[in-house]
Amino acid sequence: MVRLVLFDIDGTLITTGGAGIKAFAHVFRTQFAIENATAGLSFAGRTDTGLVRQLFELHGIPPEPENFDLFFSTYVHWLDEMLRTCKGEVCPGVIETIEGIRKLPGRPILGLLTGNIRLGAELKLRHYKLWHYFKMGAFADDHEERNCISAIAHERGRVQEKGPLLGDQIIVIGDTPLDIECGEAIEARVVAVATGNFTVSELNKHRPWLTIPDLTHLDLKTL
Repeated sequence: MVRLVLFDIDGTLITTGGAGIKAFAHVFRTQFAIENATAGLSFAGRTDTGLVRQLFELHGIPPEPENFDLFFSTYVHWLDEMLRTCKGEVCPGVIETIEGIRKLPGRPILGLLTGNIRLGAELKLRHYKLWHYFKMGAFADDHEERNCISAIAHERGRVQEKGPLLGDQIIVIGDTPLDIECGEAIEARVVAVATGNFTVSELNKHRPWLTIPDLTHLDLKTL
């Protein structure tokens, strides 16, 4: 029986029209006087904190706590602004899948497993009216490494369940190879969806439990 379902956000639940990337670039331009700071950098499956550390190192900015604090306090402001102007949408089948999971036997916990910082995740999902569905999660505030974030999500799910939570009782849904990797790190069954930057065939190379074009193709009876 499925007891915990963990969703990635960007490319899995929603697309934002690049709001997060644009907010990153704007912060580097306005706070650190660096133009085009994110050019050529892949965000797919990465953590916000890990990306900021990489960009600090790339541009010679000391990766000190005050610089991280400056970045993220400014980032959430600009993310909120960019979400209002960038054209995004909820990915196909998301609402139907969430509502279907809520009706499964035992009513599994719905959670987030994301590389977003928590406030960034909340801003994005509130904008698309999805935040209220999720009872728990693990975020880039918790750790820079996705595999460690998945372990934290697993533990938080176990606490909510008030008992053991086996890997095969957990479903991780994501759109990148790094989502597959972090799901497998907790021995979860991973559903890979090709609604982000990777095709079905590209995702299949990483051997998830299931690969589908989008969540309209997920048969909840198979979980």
